[in-house]
Amino acid sequence: MIRGGILQIVLFFVYVILQVVLLKNLVLFNTSFCFLYVAFILLLPVEMSNLRLMLIAFLLGISVDIFYNSLGLHTMALVLLAYLRNYWLVTITPQGGYDIGTRPTLSANGLQWFLVYTLPLVFVHHLVLFFVEASGFTMFWHTMLKVISSLLFTMTVMLLFQYLSLDRRR
Repeated sequence: MIRGGILQIVLFFVYVILQVVLLKNLVLFNTSFCFLYVAFILLLPVEMSNLRLMLIAFLLGISVDIFYNSLGLHTMALVLLAYLRNYWLVTITPQGGYDIGTRPTLSANGLQWFLVYTLPLVFVHHLVLFFVEASGFTMFWHTMLKVISSLLFTMTVMLLFQYLSLDRRR
């Protein structure tokens, strides 16, 4: 239990450093951004409470906001994602349910389940992030282009990391 907690703390800092050092400057065609830090919240254990999840999301979001100089945009979108995560997990519960200590990973649940789990949540995160950043719907189609292209970019990198991970218990 303690070893898992220490691993989560280390992973927290790895995701923050990876996001602000490498992925902050990786932008495709000035519309597609990779926000891999959302994977940290999505891959936390299934039985984690909403309050604890939202607190971790707040800390992660504010850490990213400090380096992006974005005044709480990432924090707001990530806390919303954390709030919706457990409700979405209940909605898509497999027939046998989840085992205690299970992480919602690709290797544990398969590609189809992983996409059904992550795509809507990452879409909501990006939708809120980019529309609040745009201050409304005045540039609707350009903002939607950023949402969709960033969703595809983030999901591609997230899937690559899932396939490259060492967790192959399935």
